[in-house]
Amino acid sequence: MAHIVGGIATSHVPAIGRAIAGHLQQDPYWKPFFDGFPPAQAWLDKVRPDVAVVFYNDHGLNFFLDKMPTFAVGAAPQYVNADEGWGIPTLPPFAGELDLSWHLINALVAREFDVTTCQEMLVDHAVTLPLKLLWPEDGPCPMRIVPVCINTVQYPLPSATRCYKLGQAVGEAIAAWKSDARVLVIGSGGLSHQLDGQRAGFINKDFDLAFMESLINDPKWVTQYSNEELVEKAGTQGVELLMWLAARAALPGAVRKVHANYHIPISNTAAGLMVMESGA
Repeated sequence: MAHIVGGIATSHVPAIGRAIAGHLQQDPYWKPFFDGFPPAQAWLDKVRPDVAVVFYNDHGLNFFLDKMPTFAVGAAPQYVNADEGWGIPTLPPFAGELDLSWHLINALVAREFDVTTCQEMLVDHAVTLPLKLLWPEDGPCPMRIVPVCINTVQYPLPSATRCYKLGQAVGEAIAAWKSDARVLVIGSGGLSHQLDGQRAGFINKDFDLAFMESLINDPKWVTQYSNEELVEKAGTQGVELLMWLAARAALPGAVRKVHANYHIPISNTAAGLMVMESGA
């Protein structure tokens, strides 16, 4: 059966793509953020994943306000970058893992998750940036991927509890996949930020750090809050932490914190990174 090596959760601020394209990794503004990634890259070299399941939120690329699935799973042979212009200008397509995609879709439907199946799917910075940060070399990304999209754009949003259960179901399905592949789970989004309205620029460092620590010691901690409470604590777009939560829930049992980094601000956003190893 497949083996889940662990999970990585990271922010996907679009401006990161411009920093990568402009070779600004050593710029004083960006350096504290980019300096967080070499330990994550070293860990990946050690655990050698073959496939990445990426929990992310779409930004109006595949789904818009007229058609917004709560959960969607990619089942495409490849995923082409078609960002809205903020991210990395060009990237090679990302290879899909069709066998795992259909295995997850069937398993989730059997668990009464009404997922949207996407046999064609474009990806934006929420998918491309984590992969480029973790595998920065030129050329195609070495990972085959399965994108799992969670709606954080238009109400009604799935609750933290529902996203935790989704992550659990995905993790159990991966563990039952008849493959010898080593699977990495990625949560892409957050942390606290609000891009518009009266609280534009809002960041809640104390809440972010408490949430990051809870993923190790008490992963259901944030499920006590409604989405309205999460918006109050983390900002309108901070609800993207649901991706981190789903990724953590996919990891079996206790985990070991391999590495973490937290830096503010990156484009009015609290940028976080956490590497969690399975089987602690």
